[in-house]
Amino acid sequence: MPVFRCSVALAAPLDAVFSFFSNAANLEVLTPPWLRFRVLTEGEIPMARGTQIDYRLRLHGLPLRWRSEITAWEPPRRFVDEQVIGPYRSWVHEHRFDIEERPGREPVVIASDEVRYEAPGGSLVERLLVAPDLKRIFRYRTARLRERFGWPDD
Repeated sequence: MPVFRCSVALAAPLDAVFSFFSNAANLEVLTPPWLRFRVLTEGEIPMARGTQIDYRLRLHGLPLRWRSEITAWEPPRRFVDEQVIGPYRSWVHEHRFDIEERPGREPVVIASDEVRYEAPGGSLVERLLVAPDLKRIFRYRTARLRERFGWPDD
């Protein structure tokens, strides 16, 4: 099963970063406009293990519905969402939030993502479509996170 990994260092307190990720509405902020992503679940979404969230998006012009379920919820360090309904045979996305201490400087939060997925159509679809899409989506996400929280001086 392919695995995609990405991380970004953020100059913000752990609680602020985790709180941002805990609000499902912020997925729209972190998702590139070309996906036309929208959260369909109405109202305030209380995040916890077992919470399900419905979305819609367009992927390569195809309208898709997606439902994910929070299968692990460990504030403020980690949570996992898994596809229940959607375009993949399997999709498990782990979000981790770690503090990196830096002697003589403010600590930073490392926000890490690990996505384990299985694409329909097998390895050819994964190589030609899914892997490039994930890189592009997470580059956008990283840029939005840095705009919101800043990034540490090296």
